[in-house]
Amino acid sequence: MNTTRKQIASGPTAPVPKDPQPTVDRIDELARRVLSGDILLPKFQREFVWNRSQILELLDSVNNNYPIGSVLLWQSRQELRSENCIADLEINLPKPDYPVNYLLDGQQRLSSICGSLFWSGSDPKSQWNIAYNLRTRKFQHLDTLDSPPLHLMPTRLLNDSADYFKRVSDIDSSSIADKTDLQTAAKLLFSRIKDYKIAVVTLGDMSLNDVAPIFERINSTGTPLTIVDLMRAATWSTEFDLLDTIDAILDELSDKGFGGIDRKVVLRSLSSAAGGGYSSSSIDSLRNYEATRLIEVAQQVADSFRRTIDFLVQQLKLPTDSAVPYANQLVILADLFRGLPHPSASQYTEIKRWFWSTSAGEYFSGWNTGQMSADKQSVDDFVAGRSIGISFPVVMPSASIWLSRAFRRNTAYAKLFAILLADAEPRDLLTGNRIDVSPSLWWANNREFHHFFPQAYLRTRGTPVQQINVLANIIALSSVSNRQISHAAPSQYLARIRDAAGSQLDAWLESNLISQDAYSAAMADDYDGFLISRAKTLHDKLSKYIY
Repeated sequence: MNTTRKQIASGPTAPVPKDPQPTVDRIDELARRVLSGDILLPKFQREFVWNRSQILELLDSVNNNYPIGSVLLWQSRQELRSENCIADLEINLPKPDYPVNYLLDGQQRLSSICGSLFWSGSDPKSQWNIAYNLRTRKFQHLDTLDSPPLHLMPTRLLNDSADYFKRVSDIDSSSIADKTDLQTAAKLLFSRIKDYKIAVVTLGDMSLNDVAPIFERINSTGTPLTIVDLMRAATWSTEFDLLDTIDAILDELSDKGFGGIDRKVVLRSLSSAAGGGYSSSSIDSLRNYEATRLIEVAQQVADSFRRTIDFLVQQLKLPTDSAVPYANQLVILADLFRGLPHPSASQYTEIKRWFWSTSAGEYFSGWNTGQMSADKQSVDDFVAGRSIGISFPVVMPSASIWLSRAFRRNTAYAKLFAILLADAEPRDLLTGNRIDVSPSLWWANNREFHHFFPQAYLRTRGTPVQQINVLANIIALSSVSNRQISHAAPSQYLARIRDAAGSQLDAWLESNLISQDAYSAAMADDYDGFLISRAKTLHDKLSKYIY
């Protein structure tokens, strides 16, 4: 039986208004609310990252009464894990009663005010060890815990008026005028900090999914709030951090070239391994599990991804996650290899057939909740031996797809094309040397993919750009050979290749999935005829893997 989290008991609470509630609040009071745990910093917020200069600039803006932006709170009954530390400044843990106020926008600013006013640490190098120079009217960092000269006013004294004004009264100087000037500056600083107000908007109770787009719209960092961030906050404990867990899995996969997998892919796999499905509603159920169960599930998923990558690299010749046509194919593959750590030969054949068919049929271009539920059932049936096939309702395209889709490295069909070509172990047409498909499939560098009918040649014939770049006109060719071909007509450079290749010509052409009919059309500089023949060859090879 799965272990679930204990529900936090809470007494009756007043209804939470749903409409945004605007107020104007003193910034030091907002900082106190953070320190006391009345305002919480949910785990989906990034850690405190402001540098020392940014902290001083913020304090300077407040002291000069410059606007520093508003704050957005979310008053909610949702139970999310929250930060209990801002750099080296400890803050109180969340209150046991709900609703609570989660800080959505303004974390860096409120954290800076909090640390500057309420720090009482022991590290003299802390970014919160700050003083205001009453002579220069500038904030500065201190490097000692010893009491500084009286013209340097530690900002942490601003939270206690008695201590602050005692130090003000202690200010002495060789000149009465200078003493008065320093005391005036100190009093002005106190009033500016205490009287500074900012606008606060409090959102009413709403779901995580509803609040996510609001966060993304107003988030000044431009960092989108993903379901991974939300679920990190919903599942966090001292024993388990979802983000760290996913990143640890990806770090291990990066050694094999698959560290760029989307975190949400791993999250879907975690949800399925825990007994749920692939949809957002299933993922949300992860909040119900204890850390021990989540750690166990994460280990299963890590193992399944290792087996998935071995399958992709060894059997399909994919050297990197960037070559996978659809990211969510990895969700299904991880599920399959979690349930079938050692598939039989027939099961391997079916898994490969599923991969090719879903790639060609663009099945994952729009993966909805209904599909996810049916697909999960199909995977479970296959793993349990209740079916001999993985039943996904895929509609296969015709060979014309190779004549209408352009070669753009990040598109699913370009990736599918490259995998087909890699499987044929292509040779450079000018030299006969094998093309190293690994860098070819590393999509940040596509130097080894070039046009069979040169672009410059086709442009002189008035061929439209969209027809020049179709997949059927792309081959594996080294950059050196491509420069040698330049803008020559195929009939010209192919004659040189024919003489150089001799009896190996057919093998060189077939390794690039070019049939004799396509070669004959190219020798006649018949571009349309070449495309039709090449498209048929590509589609025949794909069909061999599917049917």
